Amino acid sequence: MTRYHYSPEEQAFMEKSKIPFGIYQVIDGTVVPLVLSDGFRDLFHYVSKEEAYYWMEHDLYEGVHPDDVDRIRRADNRFFAQGNEFEVVYRLKYRDHTGYHMIHEKGLRTVTDTGAELAHVWYTDEGPYVPEGDNQAPELNQLLNKALHEESILKAGAYDYLTGLLGVTSFFVLAEEGRVSMLKEGKEPVLLFFDFSGMKYFNRKYGFSGGDRLLKAFALELSELFGAEHCSRFGQDHFAVFTEETGLEARLTSFFAKCRNINGGLTLPVHVGIYLDRMQKVEIAAACDRARYACEKLKNISMSDFCYYDEKMQKEADDRQYIIDHIDRAIEEKWIKVYYQPVVRAVSGKVCDDEALARWDDPERGLLSPDEFIPILEDTRLIYKVDLYVVEQVLEKLRIQEEAGVKTVSQSINLSRADFDVCDIVEEIRRRVDAAGVPRNKIKIEITESIIGSDFDYMREQVLRFQELGFPVWMDDFGSGYSSLDVLHRIPFDLIKFDMRFMQELDGGESGKIILIELMRMATALGIDTICEGVETEEQVRFLQEIGCSMLQGYYFSRPIDLEHLLLRYERGEQIGYENILESQYYETISRINFYDPSVIAREEESLFQNYFSAMPMVVMEVRERKIRFLRSNQSYRDLAEKYFEDGSDRGTGGLETGIFEQEKEFEQAVLQCSRSGKRMTIDIRMSDQRAAHLFLRPAVTNPVTKASAVIVVVVSVWNTNQGITYANIARALATDYFNLFYVDLVTERFIEYSSDVG
Repeated sequence: MTRYHYSPEEQAFMEKSKIPFGIYQVIDGTVVPLVLSDGFRDLFHYVSKEEAYYWMEHDLYEGVHPDDVDRIRRADNRFFAQGNEFEVVYRLKYRDHTGYHMIHEKGLRTVTDTGAELAHVWYTDEGPYVPEGDNQAPELNQLLNKALHEESILKAGAYDYLTGLLGVTSFFVLAEEGRVSMLKEGKEPVLLFFDFSGMKYFNRKYGFSGGDRLLKAFALELSELFGAEHCSRFGQDHFAVFTEETGLEARLTSFFAKCRNINGGLTLPVHVGIYLDRMQKVEIAAACDRARYACEKLKNISMSDFCYYDEKMQKEADDRQYIIDHIDRAIEEKWIKVYYQPVVRAVSGKVCDDEALARWDDPERGLLSPDEFIPILEDTRLIYKVDLYVVEQVLEKLRIQEEAGVKTVSQSINLSRADFDVCDIVEEIRRRVDAAGVPRNKIKIEITESIIGSDFDYMREQVLRFQELGFPVWMDDFGSGYSSLDVLHRIPFDLIKFDMRFMQELDGGESGKIILIELMRMATALGIDTICEGVETEEQVRFLQEIGCSMLQGYYFSRPIDLEHLLLRYERGEQIGYENILESQYYETISRINFYDPSVIAREEESLFQNYFSAMPMVVMEVRERKIRFLRSNQSYRDLAEKYFEDGSDRGTGGLETGIFEQEKEFEQAVLQCSRSGKRMTIDIRMSDQRAAHLFLRPAVTNPVTKASAVIVVVVSVWNTNQGITYANIARALATDYFNLFYVDLVTERFIEYSSDVG
């Protein structure tokens, strides 16, 4: 189901309301908050809007009295599944208070004009909770207390309404009692957490009613194997079981076989996480969490399987909690450091962009890689703190560089999907950039392909918002997923960055090169700039230059370094050097020339040659004040050069001396003439042996600073002059069918007349 979005004006108006209310939507079985008012935030003592959205999406029942949780969950399920209205009273402890308060909720379900079903819920604090029998409490409070106890979890919430299994609270009580009993009998207790693989797709295919039938059939099989008093449904497709360890794996294997036939064969694989009590005695709730953690390790496995919680997972859990607990301090004390990796223009070899990358240098744990903390912060919706901190550090870097007299280039920053959910990241970045007085086009926004698919229309809207404000948007890790081409078709990215796996596969055979050549050709045709990351060798650089990759990034040029070392390199003269922004378009155009794409010799509709040739020998030459130098060449040209060089060297990439053409002066004049006239031309020229070549020349682009111009030279064909097969001979042969045939040079207006003997 697609997330419903209010307009920015509607969203802001409702969020400013002082009435405590929230608007929710069920997406793939999860309740998602769409709107939470300022009154809601004040009522429940949340310090920020972001905190309120985070906890309402991750724990709807935070602070609710344990005896009320299951009853409220059951009421919510009924309401979201089929009810139009609901009303419930429960006890809740605010974060900064010790006692419970009586919360009164009323809900109403509505349907939008797009068909989205939304739940509007209003909240009232009816005062502190007073235990039953206290006659000093206000009359309303006493009435609510009575209503609370009449539908108390102690009476109605002991069992799950759908499956009949134990409710969560009852399960915790019985599991603790069962553990004590097993230990007395010399048995080893174990806690299991069950989860279906692919439940949301099952519901999409068979409907929620079909999903409910599967859950009930599964619960029946579960209770028959382990005993109903040992099993619980935790909500959705999550179940828990406490049992003894003896023969566990054999029982699970048998259980998996039976599950393949439940519900008339309409079933799913089952994943099981196992926590052994002998590993460490913890509260039952904590044991369930650990079993669930082990279960999640199986999420990418498409068959029934089980996984034990172990010491490695315990360390991961500890590390995860450490990151969550210390993120604010890490930012405040600058344990989070920003490193910069240069992006180099393929032709000029100059730095045209710096990518900002976050690293965590912890005083206790040392340097943490991004893979160690970024996924955790993304999962907990705290990554926005790091990303906005990086933006601020980038803006500070630009200020320091300018004050130090160091030339600056654009800076690219990476954003996470969670940034867009927790706050208005577009506005937050705009506000910071404008306040710093930095041109918006100097900040490039990198978004990975994977974060687009979660809510395509919404993310497309955010990309367009950035671009309308003047921020270029890049697609990072292009090719790492499966929807890249569709995303490119529907979202107008300014640049795509090819995933480093393409570099790793270049040495694995021709297929990797072919794929990258064609993708580069496609990007060029779409008018999209390109970067390849992970460049590590000179061979990769040469190949990427040949196929028209605009920019390069990788260890071949530089590892990521912090600002201090970047400035130090500049002082020592060790820096790669920044490009002149006025020359960017010039070198960008040259970089895009793909030597594997013959269409570069045609302009717009003039595509005379593009359908006839593939990987012809090509070279790009630069003319500046009547001096000519070679800029780029492809492998076909270098092979041709090597053949005609005695020492086998490729002097064709250095100066004008090519070693190929016997008539060097004539060739030089042709290049100068093409540059000066700005028109295409063809010439026949003798080579250093008995061969001749037919060349095609086309002006490419002019440097606005130096006024130098680039000329593309293509070797269209080569023939042996001893065989007499020349364009002149061909013309004479044609003349047998015509009285006169003229070859006219449209530039010099000179012509040659050919005629046959008959003529």
